[in-house]
Amino acid sequence: MKGEKPGPLLYAELASELEDLAARGLARKRRLLESPQGARVTADGRDYIAFCSNDYLGLAAHPELIEAAREGAARYGVGAGASHLLLGHSAAHHELEERLAAFTGLPRALLFSTGYMANLGAVTGLLARGDAVFADRLNHASLNDAALLSRADFRRYPHLDLAALGRLLAASRARRKLVVTDGVFSMDGDVAPLPELVDLCERHDAWLLLDDAHGFGVMGPGGRGTPAHFKAASPRVIYMATLGKAAGVFGAFVAGAPEVVEALLQRARPYVYTTATPPLLAHALVKSLEILEREEWRRERLRDHVRRLRERLRPGSWTLLRSDTAIQPVVIGDSAKAVAAAEALARAGLLVPAIRPPTVPRGTARLRISLSAAHETGDVERLADALNALQ
Repeated sequence: MKGEKPGPLLYAELASELEDLAARGLARKRRLLESPQGARVTADGRDYIAFCSNDYLGLAAHPELIEAAREGAARYGVGAGASHLLLGHSAAHHELEERLAAFTGLPRALLFSTGYMANLGAVTGLLARGDAVFADRLNHASLNDAALLSRADFRRYPHLDLAALGRLLAASRARRKLVVTDGVFSMDGDVAPLPELVDLCERHDAWLLLDDAHGFGVMGPGGRGTPAHFKAASPRVIYMATLGKAAGVFGAFVAGAPEVVEALLQRARPYVYTTATPPLLAHALVKSLEILEREEWRRERLRDHVRRLRERLRPGSWTLLRSDTAIQPVVIGDSAKAVAAAEALARAGLLVPAIRPPTVPRGTARLRISLSAAHETGDVERLADALNALQ
């Protein structure tokens, strides 16, 4: 009956489901971070070297960004107070959008609160029934959710199998076709072959939505992302990147042709119906873009850390996946063994997360090592030695 409290059976079912998660080694727990984000953190009352954040360039606690945030708060206040289309679109947001468009070399950019919302907004704002989405099987969950919400025909192709993608595109009679892919895959660390994807989209009259959350700021000259890395520019590319990883702050944006961005401004529900992010963050991000451009040494140092880790890790019972990016996955297979390895590293003062299904396919539980320019050479060597001792 209406107004009735949920019966105890509902809670019993939930409790049983949670117990099953724990029994299968899939339950997740939060650590309590008590310090700024960085290579060295204090969590749950203990100091660690952290290899578990996406702060790839060590900007999350950069003094210049902290000062820019203070300046932004003094100038614009704390909250935006309204959605962008009411009275929440501040001069700080507008300047950041213009800077992001110039930074990426694309005509126009639109800010979103998060990468998840940006992907939901981009796909659902452009597609509907009668259209089609073609997605790499290892894409981020937000791209899959976006495809389902769009009500377009949703087809997935095996990871990086461009021949399979070509067949799907050729067979489709959809009104609009959209290929969606990670630029740098968040759990494997490999990179999508952007030039070949662009070529397929041109041959089959499709858009390409590139989720460059883990490429922006890290890949390409000046950190301009995967397209700059490959020198692959195309009007068919709709570019999404996040601003809370390598850029060190918060938020996301979609950039592309003026018609695409204007359509999203008018129709993307996660943009239209959401209070704008605090303008102080946009003000800080303008400073972040300046640092990304001028401090190439951060990307060079990160690349050195990747090489050092891969050279120092010895082959063993685990598999280090092929990756030249900051994401270095060590596949263990069994979820319980991955958790045990992460716990052993934590006891040694090293935080490396165990990633388990459904985030990764069944049987591929892993340690996901995230390297940062903020790490010291000795930190990387210590991690490699600890991993070698555990195998």
